[in-house]
Amino acid sequence: MLPLSNAGRDWLLVVAREALTAAASGEPYDSPRAPSHLPPADRDELERPRAAFVTLHQDGELRGCIGHTATDTPLREVVAEMSRAAALEDSRFPPVTPDEVPGVDLEISVLSPFFPIAPDQIVPGVHGLVVQRGFCRGLLLPQVATAFNWTAARFLEETCRKAGLSPEAWKHGASLRGFTAELIK
Repeated sequence: MLPLSNAGRDWLLVVAREALTAAASGEPYDSPRAPSHLPPADRDELERPRAAFVTLHQDGELRGCIGHTATDTPLREVVAEMSRAAALEDSRFPPVTPDEVPGVDLEISVLSPFFPIAPDQIVPGVHGLVVQRGFCRGLLLPQVATAFNWTAARFLEETCRKAGLSPEAWKHGASLRGFTAELIK
């Protein structure tokens, strides 16, 4: 996974902010095509299907986080839709209001493809995790382990909890997949 250009990263932040503002105001928002001033390679990268999460913070606290893990939609569209969803659909929080928008900080995590990972290969802060057993599935972004200063074992346990599994399900047959994320703030 090649990193996005600085211009592409900046443009995605603009798209995310516009989508957040529209969502909080109850307005529709369609992600625009990448602008023509970006080099063709940068525009192409924004059109490629990618998985991504958008995380909202307000006063340093989590305010919403929603992602799309399939690679079936252009990145520019995923970022716009996940920004809207993080503002309105994260069940842990009430919808973002128009008055809150100026104080909301955006963070975009563009995910690498998922790959099998063994517990001893996990590097907290570098790898994100997906734990799955049956229909139970949990995902935590790499920066979550860093924010809480978790060890790899604790990161595994918390990802299991997020999946609705026992904290030690990773030792008892749950599948583990890792990924990395390009963080855009």
